[in-house]
Amino acid sequence: MTRHDPLDAAAELKANVSVPFERARAMPRSVYTSEAFLKREMEEIFAREWYCVGRSDQFAKPGDYIATELAGQPIMVLRDRDGALRAQSNVCRHRMSTLLEGSGNVGSIVCPYHAWTYNLDGTLRGAPGMTKNEAFDKKDICLPQIRCAEWLGWVLVTLNPEAADPAEQLRGVSDLVGDFGMEEYAQTFQEEHRWNTNWKVLAENFMESYHLPVCHGGTIGSFVKLEEMECPPGLPAFNYHWILKDPSFFLSVAHPNSTRLQGERRRMTYLISIYPSLMITLTPGYFWYLSLHPDGVDHVRILYGGGLSPDFAADPEAEAHFTATKKLLDEVNDEDKGCTEKVFRGLCSAMAEPGPLSHLERPNYDFASWIAGKLE
Repeated sequence: MTRHDPLDAAAELKANVSVPFERARAMPRSVYTSEAFLKREMEEIFAREWYCVGRSDQFAKPGDYIATELAGQPIMVLRDRDGALRAQSNVCRHRMSTLLEGSGNVGSIVCPYHAWTYNLDGTLRGAPGMTKNEAFDKKDICLPQIRCAEWLGWVLVTLNPEAADPAEQLRGVSDLVGDFGMEEYAQTFQEEHRWNTNWKVLAENFMESYHLPVCHGGTIGSFVKLEEMECPPGLPAFNYHWILKDPSFFLSVAHPNSTRLQGERRRMTYLISIYPSLMITLTPGYFWYLSLHPDGVDHVRILYGGGLSPDFAADPEAEAHFTATKKLLDEVNDEDKGCTEKVFRGLCSAMAEPGPLSHLERPNYDFASWIAGKLE
């Protein structure tokens, strides 16, 4: 695999986005293949921006938790006994073992190495065998706290104490799809995947629907008309575009009994890409999302989830709707996996050159411009 100097890759990217969109090309190969460029992305993007760990309804009860890693830092997110959602370090304050794994529900946090036990708020409850250490006082020990926010049903965390509040930073999303009531959609599944592609290849794949008729010819491609797509310029913290779905695509249009959406909005699907890595497809009937995290230049860690709108979740046929939605989304995801892994294999070729972008790939240009701005 090609290796590149990070300054050269950043300079290539800056030059790439310095031209007007009407003359834009795909991002240079170096930004996908450079280990040093990825290191800058981890330090200057993933360690400083908001990262999605899932939906609020995953944390319905005290002790509900998820353990993950953000920019190399093991963290946990959980609902404490006072009902507050909090994020904190997932590293014991004794000999530095990680504490929780996966997801689930706990009454307390117990270190698997020496059984130091923490309350859900991170304070130390007990530590066996410490009575003879005169410097030890459990009141002095607490797991480091990390910023956590709930926004429109999403749970976001950041290692940056100075990051702008999501409600303010993403006000434009609320303005765009507030009438959909995204915060009321019920998550019905969440899975973790790992694909053999660069995280940006998958992000870009989500951002454009130009590929749908071909890559997704076996699933949703026939329900999409390229001439009806709108790809407006992105906003500072996200980009978006929308598709008008065929009214016969039952789950993608508003429930027959729903009056929340009117006119064409009853069949409008939004694809919203919140920088750096939360990709949301929102339809009147269901939603699904990908939360991406780099795992080397050649792999991406994916949090993949979705669910139903309140109308379909409350429908007598809700179970059938969920089964049909999950089957469709899994098939779409499998198609995307094949396409994005092919793209990564191709861009590693010494003969690969980035080509000109279609007007339907405006979000990709905005994404590249955002990355370039963060790495200046």
